[in-house]
Amino acid sequence: MAEGTVTRPGPRVVAGQRHSGALPTARAGRRYATILAVLATLAVLVASGTLAWDNPMPFGSTGFWRIAELRATSLVIIVVVAFCQAIATVSFHTVTNNRIITPSIMGFESLYRLVQTSAVFFLGAAGIIAVQGVWQFVLQVALMVAFAAGLYGWLLSGKYANLQIMLLIGVILGGGLGALASFMQRLLTPTEFDLLTARLIGSIANADASYLAVSVPLAAAAGATLWLGAGRLNVLGLGRDTAINLGADHRRQTIVVLLLVSVLMAVSTSLVGPMTFFGFLVAMIAYQLADTYDHRLIFPVAWLTGFVVLAGAYFVLKNVFYAQGAVGVIIEIVGGSFFLAYILRKGRL
Repeated sequence: MAEGTVTRPGPRVVAGQRHSGALPTARAGRRYATILAVLATLAVLVASGTLAWDNPMPFGSTGFWRIAELRATSLVIIVVVAFCQAIATVSFHTVTNNRIITPSIMGFESLYRLVQTSAVFFLGAAGIIAVQGVWQFVLQVALMVAFAAGLYGWLLSGKYANLQIMLLIGVILGGGLGALASFMQRLLTPTEFDLLTARLIGSIANADASYLAVSVPLAAAAGATLWLGAGRLNVLGLGRDTAINLGADHRRQTIVVLLLVSVLMAVSTSLVGPMTFFGFLVAMIAYQLADTYDHRLIFPVAWLTGFVVLAGAYFVLKNVFYAQGAVGVIIEIVGGSFFLAYILRKGRL
């Protein structure tokens, strides 16, 4: 070393300060735990407010709990819908490697509108009653899942399997089903159209408590399968070539994930109606809050975020504006605005 040369010590590396993993630093771990605690607290506050706010009976009395029990049904429905939309959208974003599109583009909502419209078109006002009931609910879910399974099996199992082509055909089929439903609606009488409109807007009031006996097990089975397979989703999120190089059967696992997503979306749509931008809104917020690639950590944040957003909107509209039926409209407006802001900020799809 030359005389007079001054050496500067390098940066100190503190053992254990940073490590590999979904949360590489202690600060990241504390941030995630704090966010999860805040979301859980907000969820408890919103749920408690829904059960107790404007309850005319004294707290703790028999009458109070009877009224709270009636309101609890709406909360259970919100929990199921938030779970389905959050898990389905995050998983769909992963396998398609695109955070702009949502499972709704695959035609689930258009198929729902066509089923509801066809019932009123052929049976008149009595068609609204004809599509209600547990067996009708099961049939509608089965129809949506069969539609998705046929689409995925046809477009992802062939010689020229291509995920982008599948998405494009899904958009086209959804548009065609929506156009057919719109044509039928034009031919309805004003009274029939008014009755139908209430079913075509996503609303907690559309759900029936009897549907929960079917929707809860279906949602739990599909969601738990995706949650337990979070490691495979992490690999699929690296892209097709990387996933194959790591030994994953990309095509088969993609089809399985998409089928599970279709079950969740079919349950949510059949339960409360279309909510096009709700899943997108929840997923985008969850990505920012969780700030990690690990789906085991993203899923709970997305679920809690979905519950807080949907239950919060329901509470405010019901108790402040007395318009709980407009929850779906407000969610679509906020979600659509969030979608446009995201597109404009990114500048591309």
